[in-house]
Amino acid sequence: MKGINYLSTIPMRREPSDKAEMVNQLLYGEIFDVVEKLEKWSRIKLHHDQYEGWIDNKQYSEISSNKRQQIYTVNKLFVKHEKMILPMGSFIQNSKFIIHNSDTSLLQTAKLFLGVPYLWGGRTFMGIDCSGFTQVVFRNHGIRLLRDTYQQETQGKKIKFDQLMTGDLAFFRNAEGRVIHVGIIICEKNTKNIIHASGKVRIDVFDEEGIYNEETKSYSHRLHSIKRVG
Repeated sequence: MKGINYLSTIPMRREPSDKAEMVNQLLYGEIFDVVEKLEKWSRIKLHHDQYEGWIDNKQYSEISSNKRQQIYTVNKLFVKHEKMILPMGSFIQNSKFIIHNSDTSLLQTAKLFLGVPYLWGGRTFMGIDCSGFTQVVFRNHGIRLLRDTYQQETQGKKIKFDQLMTGDLAFFRNAEGRVIHVGIIICEKNTKNIIHASGKVRIDVFDEEGIYNEETKSYSHRLHSIKRVG
């Protein structure tokens, strides 16, 4: 069985309960396979990144096929569509909600999210986490990223620090060496910064050690690796 989201967003949870941790959000128009269906909940696998979790049965529609007419990706921060607010990255069939501007850079798209609050599992302008941020921004430029930070780190080509370009992804580790954070590199005027979701979407200093927060005068994240995707 297949399903589709016709709501602005649907929370995806780790367990089949409203009290369970939200690990992701479905955006409008995203299609998935129903892997398991209970009385009130369904465990699903998203088509675009194979991510799995539980959603409320009342919040999605069943479909017989994933074949649809021409699909457009919302490339504004949000649009109003059929009395709903749809976030960037949503899939729709009406091109009037699309800005046809091939000159818009990945960095310009990323900066639209500046100030958006951090939300674990979030993928919208109302709240977003670090890997949700990179996934939605890259989708807007035709590049498919996986959902979680450690999954995204498996994609693309490894880059040395002296080869950095704007749009590269930087990954950061915890004390045990596990990849826990991701952001988008900015190389401008001989300076290197990073735009990332940490508390909110913000721009901080980036160097070979990691992310330096000028407000706290300390490193908030330690560099693990740099990847070029797309």
